[in-house]
Amino acid sequence: MKSNELREKSVDELKAALGDELKQQFKLRMQLSTGQLNESHLVMQTRRNIARIKTAINSKAGE
Repeated sequence: MKSNELREKSVDELKAALGDELKQQFKLRMQLSTGQLNESHLVMQTRRNIARIKTAINSKAGE
């Protein structure tokens, strides 16, 4: 997700996206620990997406 896409969404949409990313992160971590994950870069990408979403939520809360 790009940050300009996140700025256009409402807080409720961002919270839903955050929940989805957290679920995805959990799945990827489990796959990584069991050796089933071939694309390990997805873990870091998901972490960055979570950070972007949290930043967007905090900036909307400050407005």
